Amino acid sequence: MAGKLMHAVQYSSYGGGAAGLKHAEVPVPAPKKDEVLIKVEAASINPFDWKIQKGVLRVARVPGKFPFIPAGDVAGEVVEVGSAVKNFKPGDKVVSMVDPRSGGGLAEFCVAKGNLTVPRPSEVSPAEAAGLPVAALTAHYALTQSAGVKLDGSGPQKNILVTAASGGVGHYAVQLAKLGNTHVTATCGARNMEFVKSLGADEVLDYKTPDGAALRSPSGKKYDAVVHGTTGIPWSTFEPNLSENGKVIDLTPGVSTMMTFALKKLTFSKKQMVPLLYSANSETRGNLDYLVNLVKEGKLKTVVDSKHPLSKAEDAWAKSIDGHATGKIIVEP
Repeated sequence: MAGKLMHAVQYSSYGGGAAGLKHAEVPVPAPKKDEVLIKVEAASINPFDWKIQKGVLRVARVPGKFPFIPAGDVAGEVVEVGSAVKNFKPGDKVVSMVDPRSGGGLAEFCVAKGNLTVPRPSEVSPAEAAGLPVAALTAHYALTQSAGVKLDGSGPQKNILVTAASGGVGHYAVQLAKLGNTHVTATCGARNMEFVKSLGADEVLDYKTPDGAALRSPSGKKYDAVVHGTTGIPWSTFEPNLSENGKVIDLTPGVSTMMTFALKKLTFSKKQMVPLLYSANSETRGNLDYLVNLVKEGKLKTVVDSKHPLSKAEDAWAKSIDGHATGKIIVEP
């Protein structure tokens, strides 16, 4: 592949939103020794992607350099493997979580670490697989590590609240929580209430109604954990709805979250605010493999909001920024 050019979508500075994305012909990347080169069949857009463009991780030097090809969730076919990668060969169908510093998903080809890549069975489509990495891994981590839910159903029953339940992380969180021994209350917009019920939620609240805004469970349950995927809800709204040791797992933590987190720690409060920004770790690969197999077995589904060709990736970008996607936004080269 050396010397070949490919179509990619990139941006050259912070800011600019969808209008800041530019189409370009760039060299096909070469895999390092611990990487695979993937012919991309589907990529998914996460809010994290355009937040990076806005500069929220500038202090962490993300992106690593400009121009930058965004998107970190890809499914496709292995074309080339680095010398240290022993478990894949050209022709293998895979799904990968791409390093957010280097990015690369919105292109015809991209490189990914071998240890953040898993096989994709033929029963799982590229779009279904591409939806999983960031969103489903975040939901999985929030439920299993932060909320202590055992997804095999063996743990004590817990009451879980999922906010923004029709979104990327939310729609996975509802389904995964129901694999555990949980009662799930969910919030979403009125138009998505039936959809969220179909995912398995026991109770669904329209966030614009008084009960929805107050996060009150229709059956009066107190929440052991909240998988919180939206913004603008103060701690004072959560607190009366939490069980004695209840915690709010905030997936989009801002300054107020960090202050509440610190205050609750300092005062030894049993009710906690927990900021969560998922990043790859030693368990990522095993967890991603587990999620792909749940999709294969029909126990988890990726709901696709919309599919966009790479030539119109800016439409997908704008749709994600708009914030009303139901499920996942997919881009296909």
